[in-house]
This record gives sequence, structure tokens and C-alpha cells, in this order.
Amino acid sequence: MIVSIPFTQTSNKVNDSLHYYHHSGEFRLESGEVLNDIQIAYQTFGTLNSDRSNVVWVCHALTANTDPIQWWPGLVGYDYLINPEEYFIVCANILGSCYGTTGPRDFDPKTGERYLSNFPNITIRDQVKAHILLKNYLGIERIALGMGGSTGGQQILEWAIEDPIFDKLFIIATSAQSSPWGKAIRASQRMAIEADVSFFSSSVNGGKKGMEAARAMALLSYRTPETFNQSQRDDNEALENYKAESYQRYQGIKLSNRFDARSYYTLGKTMDTHNVGRGRGSVQEALASIKTETLIIGIESDILFPLTDQQTIADHLPNSTFEIIQSDYGHDGFLIETRKISEILKPFLKK
Repeated sequence: MIVSIPFTQTSNKVNDSLHYYHHSGEFRLESGEVLNDIQIAYQTFGTLNSDRSNVVWVCHALTANTDPIQWWPGLVGYDYLINPEEYFIVCANILGSCYGTTGPRDFDPKTGERYLSNFPNITIRDQVKAHILLKNYLGIERIALGMGGSTGGQQILEWAIEDPIFDKLFIIATSAQSSPWGKAIRASQRMAIEADVSFFSSSVNGGKKGMEAARAMALLSYRTPETFNQSQRDDNEALENYKAESYQRYQGIKLSNRFDARSYYTLGKTMDTHNVGRGRGSVQEALASIKTETLIIGIESDILFPLTDQQTIADHLPNSTFEIIQSDYGHDGFLIETRKISEILKPFLKK
């Protein structure tokens, strides 16, 4: 059995206990490497109805956990559109993370040592393959809605191609293929982590300082200049201790206190692998195979996943609707603009 170091997960209203699915034997990765005896952490909220038609599967983004009521408030929760009183909500921690699913902090059953920086490269398809294992274990035969933003949306697209089990899809601020721009941003973050020599050590907490710098770099692609210029403006007489610098350092430390550097490094590389067209002819052919009714939302100010990324998806999905929302928050708008998102998603669900 793989042992995971627990991380705190709390929710505003309810925190269904964390569950674990243990898959015995080999889990072959797309690269050809093998993980053995993987563990998948997940939570469920609400009750499965009699005809098992109310399942909503939420795929989380980079550093989130299994509790969407915590990290997607305003959209998921008892007072919101994706309500556990109506839906049976499932969210699984992704492969390579540090919130209960097998990742770099865990022990390799073959060696008895932690994987740490030796954790193998994984892909979005590998993460989806783990989701499908869990789905089968839970006995879920249909999913009413698959939803996710950012890399969560990447998982949804891969899953819809690999295992067309969904009645409807909702994706936001995502892409069908990782762009050179996105890869460059994440490569720069990895360079910052690699500059922290502890990353390559045997310390379970190695790479923390490097990850703080990487997170500060990432934040620049999550927000907009307008947001920073409005919220981090200094007194005209200031010569040091600038608000913007304090904010960046704070955000780095905040992530360092809750996340693992090697998982952050691994998951960034995982996002780089995203390409629904790999082995399927082309991105266009792969997208055209998705017949499920799909709502796509793009954020006008998102520089990490610009509107052209979502437009590409919409152009080649035969049964899709593409909407754009305005936001001052850039990519992070998919977590913040929940009122605007709900106004678009509600009629899509009720249609």
C-alpha cells in the first residue's frame, strides 16, 4: 500500500471525508514507464439518484485538491449552481499531485524509497486513465456533466475523446494543445526550482524556495497588468518595500506552505504534454470525434490561455457553444467570476 503524507483540506460548509482507491499492480504510463500500486484520493458530495443520472465530475486545476466546494466557491456548493442537493459530485486528485494521489512524495514499492525528483514523467492522458479507473471502481456508467478549468479542462477534453461517457461538458480557460507560450512560462518556473539545490536532495521538503520563486512567476500569467497596477500601487515617495514585491513573496510562501515542490515541477511538465491530437491524426480530427454537447467559456483578459485557444476548440467541436466573459482577473477569472459563469452555465444545463 502506498502511504501519502496528509495535507489539510477544508471546506466552507462541508468536507466529505477523503477516500482512497488503491489500484494493485502495474499502471503503465504513456511514456512506457510503470507505476506500481497507485493510490487515488477522491471526495464525493451529494447523493446518487435512483437512475444514477446526476453525476457531475469536476476535474481540478494545477494545485487544487479534491474539494471543489473549497476552491470553486460561488459555482460549486450548497448555495450555488452545482449543488450537492441536486447532483452527485465527484472530484479526484490528479496523478502526480500531493493531496493523496500517488506523486513524488510517495514511496516507490519497488525500492522502498520516496520517488522525489525521480518520479516519472506523466501526461494528461495518464491522469485521465487514473480517473477512468476510479470511475469504474465507483460503478459510474454515465456522467451528466464533466467540468473543469485550465488543466482541469484539458483533462475533460482528453477524457471525452478516450471514454465518451458524458452527457454534457463544460470547459473554461483551457486548450486542446499546450502552446509554446505556455511551455515557455512553465519551463521558466522549472528553471527557478532547479536553481534551488535542495530540489535534487533526499529531503522530502526539497525545492521549497525555488517553488516560491516559480509561483511568483506563474502569478504574472494568471493575472493582468491592470489588476496589479490597481491593487499594488505604492506611495509616490516609496524607495523600497514595494507592495507588488511583498505580494509576490507572500504568494510564493503561501503555496510553499501547502504544496510540494516536486509535484509542482511534475505537474508543470504534465501540462506541457497536452495535445489531444497526438496519435490521433491531428488536433482537429481528435476534437471532431467529441460529439458531446459542450459549453466553452473563454476569458477576454486571459494571457495564459488566450481566446484563440478556446476558439480552436469551438471551431472543431461539432456540438459546442462558445461564450466569452470579461474579467479584470485574467486566467484566475475562471475561479473568481463565478456569477458570470453561472449565468451562462445554468441555461446550458437546463436546456
